[in-house]
Amino acid sequence: MRDDLAPAVWQKSTYSSNQGQCVEVAQWPGVCAVRDSKNPAGAVLSITTTEWAAFTSGVQAGEFS
Repeated sequence: MRDDLAPAVWQKSTYSSNQGQCVEVAQWPGVCAVRDSKNPAGAVLSITTTEWAAFTSGVQAGEFS
């Protein structure tokens, strides 16, 4: 999967500061990839776009506080 994401465009949240303490997300057909911005060559968590949508909805609804 890692090589498949080579052309992906990684994005940080607009809420992130420039101190490198955040995650980056890349959308790929059917997949959402997440990585540590401090270690872009490290591990990547890949989940379906449906799972990502459920996660972000849960965050917005305050389910994880």
